[in-house]
Amino acid sequence: MRPSRSFRASPPFRRDRAGFTLTEVMIVLVILMTIAGVGILAIGRSMESARKREAAIKIGEFKTPIEMFRLHVGRLPLVDEGLEALLVCPGTLPIPEKWEGPYLSISAIPPDPWGNPYQYVAPGTHSNSEWEVWSLGPNGVDGDEDDIGSWQR
Repeated sequence: MRPSRSFRASPPFRRDRAGFTLTEVMIVLVILMTIAGVGILAIGRSMESARKREAAIKIGEFKTPIEMFRLHVGRLPLVDEGLEALLVCPGTLPIPEKWEGPYLSISAIPPDPWGNPYQYVAPGTHSNSEWEVWSLGPNGVDGDEDDIGSWQR
């Protein structure tokens, strides 16, 4: 004969929670990703705004050197000479000794914040100014609404 087994009544089913369920983890991840996405969009807009401000400031910094060039040489830099005339004496000057530059404390004209060269024209075309300097803006296309120029001050 077989020995009898005693059966114990098992305790009612308990669910001990030692961690999070997959659903809870997924909800938290979705919330974190949403917050990160909003933050990245805000930072992107701030960066673009900062680049536009930087371009406007750099354009404003050309005013004094251009006016000093005119004072010394007796004329504005020619369009063909461009802003480089503020750094290196142009070969087109009838009296090169009048050039007292360089008029900028840098060794080369830097590109705008989007990597494009600054544009220069004399006389101005957007206003009644005698000269204009501008950036092509974020899209790099001349003549559209995102250009940043000296006439906007």
